[in-house]
Amino acid sequence: MDPLRLETTTDTTIDARNRAARVAVLPVGSFEQHGPFLPLATDTVIACTIAQEIAAAHPVQLLPPVTISCSHEHAAWAGTVSISASTLYSVVRDIADSLRLSGVPRLVLVNGHGGNYVLANIVQESLGGMALFPGLPELLRARAAAGLRTSIDTDMHAGELETSILLHAHPELVKAGYETADSVADDRPHLLTLGVAAYTTSGVIGRPSLASAAKGKALLASLVESFAGYLTALDPGEP
Repeated sequence: MDPLRLETTTDTTIDARNRAARVAVLPVGSFEQHGPFLPLATDTVIACTIAQEIAAAHPVQLLPPVTISCSHEHAAWAGTVSISASTLYSVVRDIADSLRLSGVPRLVLVNGHGGNYVLANIVQESLGGMALFPGLPELLRARAAAGLRTSIDTDMHAGELETSILLHAHPELVKAGYETADSVADDRPHLLTLGVAAYTTSGVIGRPSLASAAKGKALLASLVESFAGYLTALDPGEP
């Protein structure tokens, strides 16, 4: 899949009308450092990849991504760009309001960046109108299905999971060096206050050396399967 096409959908208005989806899927990524071997757009690429796999398997309307979000904890590294939580909140709420006007009453946020804490609040306030995917149960299930060896706490950033998904879906985006880039910092008590730079000199927190394309394929397959439960919860009338 061409990564340059991840940010677009080729649907026409007739395609959207004929699909008559009641649930839309919005990838939410980021533009932040991912060590020396993964691109700044890693979270966006991963969120788009998951969303596209979901759209291929389930009756949803696929939206283009939000590409810049809340990456303030990565501000110490060149290339990182952020927006405020209030801006992200407004953008997502505006998108949801616009979708309802066009006949799509439900929205799933496919979040690729763990620092987007405000998304949980938006979903909470929607009172059944939105969902945030994947949740912790789906992530744990996918990690087990793929045989990931790193714990979810250790595997925080540019580690086994993210590198595996890119090795599978977009290997051309993974630069050399991930095999020797492991950097573990399980004790991160002041992450929100001090940022990621207080716990790593490379930007990596995890074990990317354990990544593989096979694990990435299994991760995606599990997440797509898990999404069915979200579709049923949001719109019980869908098959």
